[in-house]
Amino acid sequence: MDTTEIRLDGVRKTYPDGTVAVDRLDLEIRGGEVLALVGPSGCGKSTTLRMINRLVEPSGGVISVGGVDVMGQDPVELRRGIGYVIQHVGLFPHRTVAQNVATVPRLLKWDKARTRARVAELLELVGLHGDTYADRYPHELSGGERQRVGVARALATRPPVLLMDEPFGAVDPQGRRRLQREFQALQRDLGTTVVMVTHDMREAMLLADRIAVLSTGGVLEQLGTPDEVKGAPANAFVADFLADFGEETAA
Repeated sequence: MDTTEIRLDGVRKTYPDGTVAVDRLDLEIRGGEVLALVGPSGCGKSTTLRMINRLVEPSGGVISVGGVDVMGQDPVELRRGIGYVIQHVGLFPHRTVAQNVATVPRLLKWDKARTRARVAELLELVGLHGDTYADRYPHELSGGERQRVGVARALATRPPVLLMDEPFGAVDPQGRRRLQREFQALQRDLGTTVVMVTHDMREAMLLADRIAVLSTGGVLEQLGTPDEVKGAPANAFVADFLADFGEETAA
């Protein structure tokens, strides 16, 4: 990939029963930014996210990552170059923390010394010191610790793009705010392009450089900085959506 910009041009997703999840969405995600996708349930946020790495195949339009059409790439190879973090992490329960973080490097046939060094580096990066955590299993970790392992695994091969679907949703509120701030600092250091789906407007306001507000059918109602979206809603839909969160967005 030449750059880490992501473009969606006229992207559509229609399911066999006729349901239109996303209809002709145009969206540009700048290299190195955090873009949050927000909107009511069923507006196509997660579908849009998953079309970028072809976990969901688009019905039409063009999605490009670094100037390359994702539909022209092998989906497995595409996903190995894009980090992916989901709410419930999806760690392998019978593999240790170190083995989980090493998943993609092993698939890419990194040698053992390089893999060990990268795992140790990542565990330090997410605040899980290897001496304490490397040999633990997922069931021995708290929810917040499992999320950290999930982020470390997603960053293992330094992907230029990171997709996050409700990444901190399973963590208690106090731990969630701490993880959000730690992730914010980490992303700034790495310069990774991040597309994040969240139902938490406070999270979007805190972490995102820009926010895309979607309505049913994946219609883009507004795209702007947190201050622009909060201070000047583009239309009644956005204003009503923000009003549902009240004091959350005022915090």
